[in-house]
Amino acid sequence: MNIDHLKLFVRLAYTQNISAAGQALGLSPAVASSYVSKLEQSIGVRLLHRTTRKVSLTEEGLAFLPHAEDVLASVEAARAAVGAGQLSPQGRLRVAAPVSFGRMHLVPALPGFLTRYPELQVDFKLSDSIVDLVEGGFDIAIRNAALKDSTLIARKMAPDKRILCAAPGYLEQYGRPATPEDLLQHQCINLLGLESWQLFTPSGPVVIKTQGAFRTDNGEAMRDACVNGLGISINATWSVYQHLARGELVPVLEEFPLVADTAIWAVYPSSRLLAPKVRAFIDYFADYFGETPYWDLA
Repeated sequence: MNIDHLKLFVRLAYTQNISAAGQALGLSPAVASSYVSKLEQSIGVRLLHRTTRKVSLTEEGLAFLPHAEDVLASVEAARAAVGAGQLSPQGRLRVAAPVSFGRMHLVPALPGFLTRYPELQVDFKLSDSIVDLVEGGFDIAIRNAALKDSTLIARKMAPDKRILCAAPGYLEQYGRPATPEDLLQHQCINLLGLESWQLFTPSGPVVIKTQGAFRTDNGEAMRDACVNGLGISINATWSVYQHLARGELVPVLEEFPLVADTAIWAVYPSSRLLAPKVRAFIDYFADYFGETPYWDLA
């Protein structure tokens, strides 16, 4: 039984598209289709229902899938066991990441990563939408949102501290808030749907329903609006650290920190085996960011 045929079959089981599954493995649609036929011939059963637009597993295919996954996991585990520290990770690594964080903090670090692992090729999909790792054929995703999918395995890459900040010009014109309740008298810039801010106070957490003249669905637009004096906003320090260093933004209400448990997470689909290329990516960037990332050192 050919391992490459099994890899394609497992990918097909989740993508339900021969072209997409083949592309993820560097195969043309014709070659991918031939792999499926050869696998079916080798085990003597039909594994897939085929149409012009998609494929689905037959009853036999559904029964075969967990065994195919187990075989691939065993093969990769065996290779990793004998090759750890000797063989460099190789192949194509497909990564999904948020647009701003990916552009600001992942892309600049790629030269060092690819120098260390020259046999890897990296594909980035930068999107603020939560992508389906399995359906999209991704090896790993970087997320700074709440983790809701219990089928994914997550590893913390870095803290994701959030602060309230404003432009000096705005504070000169409208004054600096002294308590969370003072925010009710200020222009507050929000991401759509996130208008309620929860802050710690000596008497416990309080929730402030903020309002303002401007809302957006984009974190960079929110930050830039804040820089341009439109109001007070919540921003991740990884997004505003350069503006804070230049004095374009200043923290406000520092004695009333936000109630938040946020982090930068690396998530991947399977707990049975961490592929060497995925492990290499996670380890490299966890070390690159460190316990206290460079954006929180100022």
